[in-house]
Amino acid sequence: MAVYAQFAKMNGLGNEIIVADMRLRTDRITPEAAIALDRDQATKFDQIMAIHAPRTDGTEAYIEIINSDGTQAQACGNGMRCVVQALSSETGRREFTFETIAGILTAHEHADGQISVDMGTPRFDWQDIPLAEPFHDTRRIELQIGPIDAPVLHSPSVVSMGNPHAIFWVDQDVWTYDLERFGPLLENHPIFPERANISIAHVTSGNAITLRTWERGAGLTKACGSAACAAAVSAARTGRTDRAVTVTVPGGPLSIEWRENDHVIMTGPAEWEFSGSLDPATGAWQRDEAATSQGVA
Repeated sequence: MAVYAQFAKMNGLGNEIIVADMRLRTDRITPEAAIALDRDQATKFDQIMAIHAPRTDGTEAYIEIINSDGTQAQACGNGMRCVVQALSSETGRREFTFETIAGILTAHEHADGQISVDMGTPRFDWQDIPLAEPFHDTRRIELQIGPIDAPVLHSPSVVSMGNPHAIFWVDQDVWTYDLERFGPLLENHPIFPERANISIAHVTSGNAITLRTWERGAGLTKACGSAACAAAVSAARTGRTDRAVTVTVPGGPLSIEWRENDHVIMTGPAEWEFSGSLDPATGAWQRDEAATSQGVA
């Protein structure tokens, strides 16, 4: 008989997250389990944040990030805020240090419930993003959708925020673009050997950006924290905005600050929905009807 793992269904500005407690286990959530959970409307998610026992001294946990198609992701800012809220509710602590496949990051829950995550430093060199061929200046690369003489989208900024991002700058409402159609084509473009998150960004002032994102491995989402960071640093890098901006995604606003030490700090909310337990092998699950706590244990 399978031994189930506790989980919390949460969201970060509508970015649907499952926070799974795997700290006392040696197994992992399988791609098959992730796909099964995503098929169920009650547990449909954008990312699973699987909390494993720490692998490195000085960290609270190792976080494995799993997309809804069963693939791994290197970063998920909205998911990290959910992890912080769950563990803060469980432990009473406000400061955390985590390890992910992309490296070490820190996070802090504020007194008002907002959560700040240090998303690390952006990487701009073509081989670090990565791209399939050299580009000297990644503030603008040659890539477009549509007719060559009248492209619908063109010349994105590209950057890694732990995972690859391409940001297409537009001068009108981001909702006028058919991202659901363009997103899969661009995500899987040969220029991105590890695929990429695709965003459409409209700068509305020197400290404000409106953003929609097609997430690699997840599709359209209401919020993508790493994409908001990618858009913010790329906007500052191209002279479009200041280094501290509000990025408004379909789910609401995120505060992004690209500090002088090169670290990108993302601040926003997280919300608990319900708790339950799941089989990491198959994705079978059950709701904990009695749960009122926002923790995962």
